[in-house]
Amino acid sequence: MKRFDPRIIFGILLIAGGGLALAQTMGLLDNASDIFWGGAFLAAGLIFLTLLLGGHWWASFPGFTLAALGALILLPESLDQFGGALFLGGIALSFWVVYFTSRTERWWALIPAGVLTALAVMIVVAERYEEYGGAVFLGGIGLSFFAVYITDRAGRWWALIPGGVLVTLAGMTIAAERVGEFQTAGLFFLGLALTFLLVALLAGMNWAYWPALVLGIMGFLGIASLLNIANYLWAVVLIGAGAFMLIRYFLNK
Repeated sequence: MKRFDPRIIFGILLIAGGGLALAQTMGLLDNASDIFWGGAFLAAGLIFLTLLLGGHWWASFPGFTLAALGALILLPESLDQFGGALFLGGIALSFWVVYFTSRTERWWALIPAGVLTALAVMIVVAERYEEYGGAVFLGGIGLSFFAVYITDRAGRWWALIPGGVLVTLAGMTIAAERVGEFQTAGLFFLGLALTFLLVALLAGMNWAYWPALVLGIMGFLGIASLLNIANYLWAVVLIGAGAFMLIRYFLNK
């Protein structure tokens, strides 16, 4: 069996390019160069993707990137606003394929896959709901870290922290438009408290209860300001702390 000669591909591309140029000269086409380069990048991407059948997982990177670039060039002008989402989504797909071809060894691919997917979705969402773009982006990245945690709950408990922080920040981008600055800060602290509480409960890290408690109190005080009782709570907290210190002092005498 003869070895495949790449000159065949180049020959076909040259013939196709010449045919498109001729059609444009005759007035049959207006964008022959776009069709040629878009088709060329698509063909190059498909060639790389065929290597996936032989177990060459690295081929997904140039394969999906070139295919996405070709699709971007061929995208109609009426859909130009989604071009960035199409291109980023194509690159994200390469990382998803890398992960699913070996979920144990290549778990790291979840992070760039999640980031790029979140960017692509953000572009689409922001076209109609601009105020939610930041929440979608941050929340998407946060969910990718939660996915990393799920792949190995014992060894990758650390992923709960960036996941919780990013999801909390996503919520803050929405809350900031609806409540005051002090209440938004309260929601932020409550989100962080919940994050450390998850670390304590799911990962068995007992030290995480302390930051969860402190952040929870700060968050509760911030939320309580919505009910105009924050000053009373601060007074109760100070009185309680002082009474606790005095009781401990007299009990230890």
